[in-house]
This record gives sequence, C-alpha cells and structure tokens, in this order.
Amino acid sequence: MVTQSLYYLSWIKDHRGDFEIAVNKKLKKNIEIDWNDIRVICIAPEYKKYDLHAVGMMGANIELWQYKLYNTNSLYLEEIFRKSTPLISPEIDTKNKNPIMVQAGKKAALTRQTGSYTFEKHLNNCDDKFKKILQDLQEFILDIDETVEETPKKFYIAYKVSQNFVCIETKKNKLLLFLKINPKEIEIPENGRDVSNIGHYGTGNLEISINNTEEMEISKKYIKMAFENIGG
Repeated sequence: MVTQSLYYLSWIKDHRGDFEIAVNKKLKKNIEIDWNDIRVICIAPEYKKYDLHAVGMMGANIELWQYKLYNTNSLYLEEIFRKSTPLISPEIDTKNKNPIMVQAGKKAALTRQTGSYTFEKHLNNCDDKFKKILQDLQEFILDIDETVEETPKKFYIAYKVSQNFVCIETKKNKLLLFLKINPKEIEIPENGRDVSNIGHYGTGNLEISINNTEEMEISKKYIKMAFENIGG
C-alpha cells in the first residue's frame, strides 16, 4: 500500500494540470487547488517495520495512520509516522494563487511540524510518588533495546520499534499501561484487564494499572513480552 501511495504522489506532481481539470469537471466548480503541502495519508490496521524504515528513508511527504475498530462500533485512529517534505518549490506553488490560502497552508504545515508533546508534560500530571515510578519505567523501557523510540502523544507516551508495544497514560495517582499483548494468550495479572473491546487511547489490548513500585516491577515482564511480540 505504501509503494502504491507513493506512485499516486508522484503522479500528482507530474500531472497537476490533469488533476485540476478532473477536479473541476467532477465538482462542476472553478476550484483552486493549494499545492503548498500535498501529502499522502495511508490508513491501515498495522504496518511492518520495513514500511516504517522505507518511508523514513524516502524524501516524500507522507503520513501513516493505524486504525482499530472495536465491537462497540468505535473507531480509533493513531498517527504512526509523519514526514513533511515540500513537494514543489514555493515559487512555483504560490504563483497566481490566493495569498490568503497560501498563507493558511503554510501556517498549517508549520503547526504540524512544531505542535508536539513532551515526556515532561506527562510527568507533571503525576504526584511526586508516581513521577519517580514513571521515570523508572522510562529508563527500563529505553534500555530494552537501542532501537526503542519514545513518542509522547497528547493523551499518552508511546514506546515503539516498528510499532507501539507499550503506551503509558499518566494519572495523578496511578499509571495505566496498554501493551501489545493478546490477553487471551496469557494469565492476566490482578491489576490487569482485557480491553480488546473497550475504547481507550493507548495502543494495546492488555491494560495494566500501576499503583505502587511493586506493581511497576511486576509490569516489566509484560513490557518485555510486548516488545518481543512486535518483533523486537
């Protein structure tokens, strides 16, 4: 799917005139297209580590999103990868274009590039006791392998290699882990539950609640198991 999408991106670059004619014919309006930030958005249930490596090496403007559909008819979307590379030069793109629309496109692109979340923001959600637990978890997870990446999101902190294997949601007086483990294949710990059919922010079907240091230590074997499950 990724390679096919990149073909479409290349086609758009070389056939801008044809695309504009097709759009105006279909919509029966004089549509002006903003070419300032053309990108490919791929949506799939999962991606292999080879896909992520490939798009990381390419100079294309591409986004990868992963989805999950729950039995409750809830759809969860998560951004897995984003790379912004201008498709065409600003001089070509802005010529004879509406300056307001061009500026809006540039502002949106800048927001995507600078709008980020940090580990410290999630750390500050916790009481002092849980700040130490969260920092210990961070150190443990990043030490599993040099390929592990930390990616703070709005509602959680994701740790991934080819894909997320554990996500940490911070609360004032507890931490919630969502792990890439099939709960039906293991003995679920007392502080865990199967969330396969329950909507939640983090990636993973096993939820483990951490309320103290002892539970944090117990969770480490499940974190390692989740890492191994995604091919780490």
